[in-house]
Order: sequence, then structure tokens, then C-alpha cells
Amino acid sequence: MSLLNSLKPLSEGQERLKSVLGDETYSIVGIFGPTGAGKSLFTLAYGIDAVSSGKYRRLVVVRPLIDVTTGEEITLAEAGPEFMELSKQYVMDVLSGMISWEKIEELVKEGKLTFADSHYLKGRTFDDSVVFIDDAQTLKVGSLIEALVRVGRNSRLIVAADPVFQSLKTGENDPTAVLRDILVGEEKAYVVDLGIKDIVREGAKRGLRLLMEYLLRTRKLSDSESKAMESLRIRAPDADIITVLDLSKAAKASGVSLDHIPKYLVIVKMGHMGRLVGRKGERIGLVEKDLGARVRGVELSIDLTDIIRAVHPIAWVWKRVEDVDFTGSYITVKVDEGAYGPFMGHRGSYVRFLDLVMKELFKIGIRVVPVEGSKRRSRKSSKP
Repeated sequence: MSLLNSLKPLSEGQERLKSVLGDETYSIVGIFGPTGAGKSLFTLAYGIDAVSSGKYRRLVVVRPLIDVTTGEEITLAEAGPEFMELSKQYVMDVLSGMISWEKIEELVKEGKLTFADSHYLKGRTFDDSVVFIDDAQTLKVGSLIEALVRVGRNSRLIVAADPVFQSLKTGENDPTAVLRDILVGEEKAYVVDLGIKDIVREGAKRGLRLLMEYLLRTRKLSDSESKAMESLRIRAPDADIITVLDLSKAAKASGVSLDHIPKYLVIVKMGHMGRLVGRKGERIGLVEKDLGARVRGVELSIDLTDIIRAVHPIAWVWKRVEDVDFTGSYITVKVDEGAYGPFMGHRGSYVRFLDLVMKELFKIGIRVVPVEGSKRRSRKSSKP
């Protein structure tokens, strides 16, 4: 059995990825999503199958080696022979239990598996090859473009990137986010978007949650938010409060009335909502009395649905929301087309409000996509 066929997808996104990799009509495949979603695993399994069967002459892996201490990319010239050893170890780690070290060595010796340094691509052409650019979000724009133009005749290009972590860490879109938008409209190209629901590695889920929590805990509070935090710590001393956001500024900027939303959004650690609210709501009630404003709490998780639901002005519309997840470097909310207008608000005021809120919290904006039909009918096969 081939390596790719031996992999059992654990999510709809992985099913779609496996199907697209096996469909040779797509000469370019872009895979964008958070770490731990299977981008490298499925692609390397496909690539090794492709060269082992003779469909392509070689698998060229372009993957930067990053020093985790300095964040700098290590070049072939700096690493010397260790560059190849680290690259082979990367394949071994990804395909752990599926391939032996001896098999990797054999593929390298036969020239079927090779590793390219993104700094030394000029003058090279990759014909009859599967070219896999992994961790593309760490490449500089020049290196990324250089890698793309080196793909030659009868070759297939696969680009994998994690714009989610990149956007959360820097607050800016990396070049691969733009590349994704370009590939969406490219002929014979297919973009596979993987999201939170596709993360299968527990360590990756934990890492994403901790990064999100770090961003919230380190954001600077305004005077009104600091005042709210003081009241919260007095009234709910045992609740682990991550941050508090005054929604009035975003509401005013987007034309949303505070009559329809709370003034303060309080984000707490998972499992601490009861401690924030109190057994009969007495704690949150005292906080609201202190502040003279409505307060709403939500527990932090990597699924941002609860945060968006907590601040959207119309409660009933959430019965018509299909999905909330990352798409590239932004958050996509899929809404039944019949509720699209109410979700957007008058002249898009509600979405502008949500966009400002999420950018304030995570530096990531929102896009809303109407979905035809009911939830049940919209969940069709993920195969292209």
C-alpha cells in the first residue's frame, strides 16, 4: 500500500487534502492552515509515493532551517553537511513509523529525494519533479518567488504554509497570505484551507491556545478597562481573568448601539466562568453595579465562536451560523444565506464591529461568507 493511501484522514480538511494531492489535474496545490493539521505529513507521503512509483523523477523539498533561539534561517553554507542530515531527520520525524531511515537514505542516494536551500536556487530548474515548499511563511518574499519560478516542465508544485500562527505572532499578514489569494484564481491550482478543526496534534492545539492567551494577557488596558479589571478582581477574586475589553470604542466606530451589546467583554481561563459569574450570577451582578454597565464573560478556547457570539448584537442569528474558523490569515464566519443580512447588519455595521473587536484582541480580521441551504445540505463531500 502507498504511504498516502495508508493515511486515514481525521477531519474534513484532511480528506479534502488527500483527495487533491491524488488528483494530478492540479499542477499547483496550496495548503494553508495551522501547524499540526497534517500539511507536511500528507504531502511528504504523496511525494515519496510519486517518485517511488516513477511518476516523477524526484521530490525536491524546499524547507528553511530555523534557529529557534535567534529566529534566523540557517543556510547550507553555514550548516554544511548538517543541512542534509537535519533535512533527512525532518522527513523521518514527519513520517515516523511509516518509513525507515534506510529508505530515506536510499531515495537520497538515488537522487529521488533532494533538499534545496532557498538561498541557492538561482540557475536551477526542477523538471519532472514534485517541488514541495514547506513552512513557506518563514521564507522571505524573494526566496519564495525564486522557489516558485524554478519549477520546470512536467512538474508539480505544492506550497504549505501556516499564516495563522504568523498573523497571531506578528499582527501582520505574511507573504503566503497574499500567495493564497493569488492561487485561488489560478488555473489548474487548488487551495486547501485547513483550520482549527483540522488540528490533530494536541501539542499544536495547546501551543495555539497559549499563544492566543499570551496576546490577550499582554495587551495594554485602557483606563476604563483597568477600572473594570479592578472591580472584577474584587468581586471574583478566584477567577483567572485573562483580559477585559471595553466594546464602546468599536461600537461607536462601527455605528453599533450599546443597547444591543454589553459594554465589557471579560475573557477568562477555561473552567473559570462559574467563578466569574457566581453561583446565582451575584458576582457579575455586583461588577455591573460597580461599572454601571452590562458585562459579559466568555472562556478562552482556540475555537473563537463563543467570543464572536458573545458580542454580536443579534442573538438568534447564531442558529444560522454554519462554521467559524481560520481561513488563511483571517477568520471566516459561514452564515446561512437567509441570515446573511441580519448577521452583517445595516450597511455592514455588525461585521465592521466584529472585525474591530477581533483585531483588538488577536490582530486578525473577519470575513463573512454566505452559504446556500441549511447546515445539513451544505455539508457536502469535501472532494474537489
